[in-house]
Amino acid sequence: MVQRPGAATAPELVLETAMGSTEMSPGRSYRVGRDPLCEICLDDDRVSWHHAVLRPEGDHWTLEDEGSTNGTWADGHRVREWAVGPGSELRFGSAQDGPRALLSSRTPPRAAASRPSRVADPALTGTFRSPTSIRPLPARTSVRIGRDPGNDLVIDDLVVSRRHAELRALADGTYEIADLGSHNGTYLNGTPVDTAPVTDGDIVGIGHSAFCLVGDQLQEYTDTGEVSLDVQDLAVAVDHGRKTLLDHVSFPVATRCLLAVVGPSGAGKSTLLGALTGLRPADHGTVLYDGRDLYRDYAELRSRIGLVPQDDILHAQLTVRRALAYAAELRFPQDTGKAERLARVDEVIGELGLEQRADQPIHSLSGGQRKRVSVALELLTKPSLLFLDEPTSGLDPGMDRSVMHMLRGLADDGRTVIVVTHSVLSLDVCDRLLVLAPGGRVAWYGPPGETLGFFGFDQWPEAFEAFENQRDRDWAGQYRASPQHRTYVAGPGRRPRAPDAAPPGPAGFAEPPPQPQSRRAQLSTLIRRYATALGADRTFLVIMVALPFVMGAMTRALAGSALTQETAINALLILCVGGVLTGAANAVRELVKERVIYQRERAVGLSRGAYLMSKVAVLGAITVAQAVVLTLVGLFGVRLGPPGSTGVFLPRLAEITLAVALLSFTAMMLGLLVSALVRKEEVTMPLLVLLAIVQVVFCGALLQLDGVPVIGQLAWLVPSRWALGAMAGTIDLGRTVPGTLTDDPLFAHSAGVWLLDVGMLAALSVLFAVLVARLLRRHEPAVMRK
Repeated sequence: MVQRPGAATAPELVLETAMGSTEMSPGRSYRVGRDPLCEICLDDDRVSWHHAVLRPEGDHWTLEDEGSTNGTWADGHRVREWAVGPGSELRFGSAQDGPRALLSSRTPPRAAASRPSRVADPALTGTFRSPTSIRPLPARTSVRIGRDPGNDLVIDDLVVSRRHAELRALADGTYEIADLGSHNGTYLNGTPVDTAPVTDGDIVGIGHSAFCLVGDQLQEYTDTGEVSLDVQDLAVAVDHGRKTLLDHVSFPVATRCLLAVVGPSGAGKSTLLGALTGLRPADHGTVLYDGRDLYRDYAELRSRIGLVPQDDILHAQLTVRRALAYAAELRFPQDTGKAERLARVDEVIGELGLEQRADQPIHSLSGGQRKRVSVALELLTKPSLLFLDEPTSGLDPGMDRSVMHMLRGLADDGRTVIVVTHSVLSLDVCDRLLVLAPGGRVAWYGPPGETLGFFGFDQWPEAFEAFENQRDRDWAGQYRASPQHRTYVAGPGRRPRAPDAAPPGPAGFAEPPPQPQSRRAQLSTLIRRYATALGADRTFLVIMVALPFVMGAMTRALAGSALTQETAINALLILCVGGVLTGAANAVRELVKERVIYQRERAVGLSRGAYLMSKVAVLGAITVAQAVVLTLVGLFGVRLGPPGSTGVFLPRLAEITLAVALLSFTAMMLGLLVSALVRKEEVTMPLLVLLAIVQVVFCGALLQLDGVPVIGQLAWLVPSRWALGAMAGTIDLGRTVPGTLTDDPLFAHSAGVWLLDVGMLAALSVLFAVLVARLLRRHEPAVMRK
């Protein structure tokens, strides 16, 4: 190929593959394939005989697929024809693990001696146009990286620890990266590492920054928020493939774009949201975060993704400032100073116009203001991608427009914002609109103003009615065949996979992301937040204080001045019922009402164990205190036995108090189990009543259970059965109230029996805790279940 005089010339390049390097001159084209006569021969069965060609065109090179069987990828895109240059990554035959080639500038002879010509791999760094900074690496010297000004390389990012990581020079001239106990992790090529060797071209991820080792230089790339999203062939099916929720969905999202996703109920909007955020990955397809595979690098990229669910992810009893302060404490490293955290809180409060509401309880805010607080919580860590699920649900038209304009401003400030919505009132503020038809198919992707005209309707209700009534219409096929699809989806050089083509394979994660803080630090924060939220709930406080006194007074009235044959069983039964009610009532709503909060916080690294232990610690302390009050009020001034008599090990009042406290604690754990099982908070109260009835029937005070097949064994799982046994043993109920009912072996005044009764209460508490932890796992994002 001869260049015209004065015309721009394509640069000389070096193409590196596993087979070696090829210097590419702009005077000719280079064929890629399995044919040994190709200039770039790739011995891989997935590569076609004549697969692709690289040819110079003007001032750049073009990669063209030559009708290959398995496809060609450039910079993460499947292509038919694509402009490439220095830094481009090419894949042949498979986007995931096909033969890989890197293009780099051909180094002039004088510079070749100073450093290799290899540059950062864009599949790992994203589509960064140029490094933020380039630092020479002194020989045999380590580089300390972190937020503290005393580090060799300082990163001004609150998600980075003060002493985060160290790039160590080894004796043989190579390097390794070592994490210094950071709370948000250090990543090598998207995978969290403690210590790992770093080779030329590897990418080290720390916070919002990526570092590429290039010869004797360290190139820094900072994620400023202006990122693109490329959705390629997402497919989701359930019921063993019989029902399709997403049908090969593909579309690009540019930087600073506000995208709205609409469609009729059942069109797959929520499924798409789960796939785009990585919380519920698609069965097939790829989501590229600025050129990086989101599923593969989720551990690192998750902190750059914000998600605002439809339900508020806030403790409504807290003030705006306090709720955000606790969230910052959980999401930022433990070594972040309180002043730094509060400064970031004030910054997002100002950004969202919440200054006048900062010290108001969240439950007193309007719907739109609460949604702003939810967005503020996600903005704490400066995410580049922000997803919102039905943010305007339940809002009046004015609030609807206000929220959408807020999102418009967030996108203009340098973020990519994607909002799933049923409202069509303010779509005009969006850059792009994605319309999903039933079955999870793309019926439209493009500017909102062109949508109704494309469908042939004047109003949105007509369009949604058509989706429902014209189910045989091929909405997706009509759009794929349209010029709008070629303009807004395929674009120059972008060729989406046909729906009947082979999928790229199941999506998957390298491994679960680490926790941003130690479990102990998380537990401390969660306990303080939970105690503060409960303390601000006046209704809960009144019930918490009144219940043990009411139940205690009932016990005292039944007990009389002494536990006699007529009063003993009734008094112990009321103590059992009171212990169960206080414990279970405290806990039966606590997990289900916070489920959305837990799911979101778990996705950003909350420890399941720390969350559960915070509930156990706070509710346990309250429950035990209530049990002590209940017992002391109920048995105040009551003679528990003949003068001088004692319990099995301790004074009788002490042993009864211990038994009631253990019963209340076990009932609290049972309440948490119920709360983890149910789907709606409304069903917890009927279940609480059912629990109380079961405890009364199976405690052994009303029915003979010893020796009764099946019923007797089922009663072993009823906490009141063992608590009544321990209390009966303490007062030697069989002697006080002789009879068949009190001949129960679990009522014996015996050290071994009493220890068995108390031990079973402790064992049931542990069993319920294990079951709660397993049930919590069921509600977590898929990546956190590993």
